[in-house]
Amino acid sequence: MKPQPLIAVDDVAASRRWYEAALGLASGHGGDDYEQLMADGEMVLQLHRWEAHAHPQLGEAGIVHGNGVLLWFLAGDFDAALARVRQAGAEVLEGPKINPNARHREIWLRDPDGYVVVVAGPYGDLGA
Repeated sequence: MKPQPLIAVDDVAASRRWYEAALGLASGHGGDDYEQLMADGEMVLQLHRWEAHAHPQLGEAGIVHGNGVLLWFLAGDFDAALARVRQAGAEVLEGPKINPNARHREIWLRDPDGYVVVVAGPYGDLGA
């Protein structure tokens, strides 16, 4: 089993562009109501417009999004991921830093809809 989280967003196209620029993900579906974002040919995140398709389980638009949920991405090459994050001008909440417990580097971001996104290097990636 593999997780494929779905987050509700205000503007699917704007969120798609952010995840493409900041994380290097690619569109796997396209559309203004729903998107599948891919990494190395596998879907890793779904975007869904709040008002589309009448899914009451998505929650409510206009309140704090993702309280208690972090979207965590493992980057095989943390230095390349960090360069992409910086080039995209993503809002950095914390880092880049070394997490001594996980023995890797990580950077914490906020996406355009207010979700917290963490990009982490592989275990043991403590940098130079």
